[in-house]
Amino acid sequence: MQKIVSHLWFDKEAVEAAEFYTSIFPDSELTHRSLIKNTPSGDNDIVGFNIMGFEFRAISAGPSFKMNPSISFFINFDPSNNKNARKNLNDLWEKLLDRGKVLMPLQKYSWSDRYGWVQDKYGVSWQLTLTNTEEDWPRVIPSLFFTNEKNGKAEEDINYYISLFKKSKLGSIMHYQKNRGANKKGDVMFSDFKLADIWLTAMDGGDIHEFTFNEAISLMINCESQEEIDYYWDKGNTNNTII
Repeated sequence: MQKIVSHLWFDKEAVEAAEFYTSIFPDSELTHRSLIKNTPSGDNDIVGFNIMGFEFRAISAGPSFKMNPSISFFINFDPSNNKNARKNLNDLWEKLLDRGKVLMPLQKYSWSDRYGWVQDKYGVSWQLTLTNTEEDWPRVIPSLFFTNEKNGKAEEDINYYISLFKKSKLGSIMHYQKNRGANKKGDVMFSDFKLADIWLTAMDGGDIHEFTFNEAISLMINCESQEEIDYYWDKGNTNNTII
């Protein structure tokens, strides 16, 4: 069982979105579906699905929260493992872009020969990248983008998360060496870290964006006991985390 699962809150589209994702991502499948009746927001669909080996959960629970790019998902295409990696990336980009919008154009950047950031028609954001062959990346990685009042707190929160979970460690971290745009010297330019054997990335995004973390996309912890639930609940409440 995956310890940390990405959880998506939709208005009414959870099943539709899950079916869409599992139809366009390789090695993906629906795992379960259930219905909760007579809640304050009506009848709620709950669905589980797997994208390229990474577990997701989704719920249709009304329009209380709106998806935004503060949490997105890196999708890594490794040409050393698949000679069609570039083509597969391009094909997936076109499918995600249908009725979506480009956040960063699909092109060559200093960190990748092929990279783009897209927000799909449901509001979920994906960072598609052609992985450098010397890197050993998971195929799906949640990415945290610290903006506005959370800007400048990426490193603090990373260290807090690492202290919270077993089987956790810092991978790498790069800081801005001087003020640049909306970011200040010392802000996190990029970091990767492992929580309970799940890799994540994080960066500070400045204070110019119109979004920040909310309940629409969160990280759900699979617990084995009430005591474990209480542990994470108490720790999360003290730090105002997104988990």
